[in-house]
Amino acid sequence: MDQILNKVGSYWIGKRANKEINSVGDDINSLQSNIEGGTKWLVNKLKGKMQKPLSDLLKEYDVPVGIFPRDATNYEFNEETRKLTVFIPSVCEVGYKDSSVLRFSTAVTGYLEKGKLVEIEGMKTKVMVWVKVTAISSEKSKVHFTAGLKKTRSREAYEVLRDGVAIEKF
Repeated sequence: MDQILNKVGSYWIGKRANKEINSVGDDINSLQSNIEGGTKWLVNKLKGKMQKPLSDLLKEYDVPVGIFPRDATNYEFNEETRKLTVFIPSVCEVGYKDSSVLRFSTAVTGYLEKGKLVEIEGMKTKVMVWVKVTAISSEKSKVHFTAGLKKTRSREAYEVLRDGVAIEKF
């Protein structure tokens, strides 16, 4: 009887240990995906390079700070090529003051120029159907979106940071 109880106990403890080990693995994978976007930021910080907030970078290039969701704080920016990659924790949609909606992938890339973000990948807008946004430019009080066609909107709607609403797919 003792042998049977030992085997059952060992089996139960083994199962429990495997479950815990798998849980730790899942936690590590989740943590890794959450920090992927911030890895370069952390390395730069450890090297002593302090990265300015995304909103400051966008202001410097005269692009509205509220274009990206509020939780899009990690980014990589190559000053030589001006390639910008913004990391967003999850695929989401953001609704703006002018009733427009932008959909974001977990990584949005593009090239930052004065008053423009061009060659964008990872952003869509709704124009009867979801259409890929390829460029955003701003001038004075207007923001121009190029998504198959060029659409002009009031810049005021994109000057405030807003929360993204989680969605299932980009």
